[in-house]
Amino acid sequence: MTVFEILALPVRREILDHLRRGPSSVGELAETLGVSQPIMSKHLRVLRESGFVSVRAEAQRRWYELRPEPFAEVANWLEPYRWMWHDSLDRLGEQLDTLREEEER
Repeated sequence: MTVFEILALPVRREILDHLRRGPSSVGELAETLGVSQPIMSKHLRVLRESGFVSVRAEAQRRWYELRPEPFAEVANWLEPYRWMWHDSLDRLGEQLDTLREEEER
């Protein structure tokens, strides 16, 4: 499965977004995202096997947390396209500066 196939499912992106705040257990993720524990476990397995998350056992709980390597792969793939939004953001910033200057007058 490619990185983009893994990220194609919204629930997996939601899991990754939640894990940006720090490690979480299967139960916490399932409850927060409104998904059953068995379904959450399946998504976490895919994310673990693809390297997006790591897991550590602590007593009865398993804690999942993000790993940076797959995100670097996505960033590297996007790099040649960055100019498309970078230039637009620069122009937007210039326009906002102009508007702010006009308001201050």
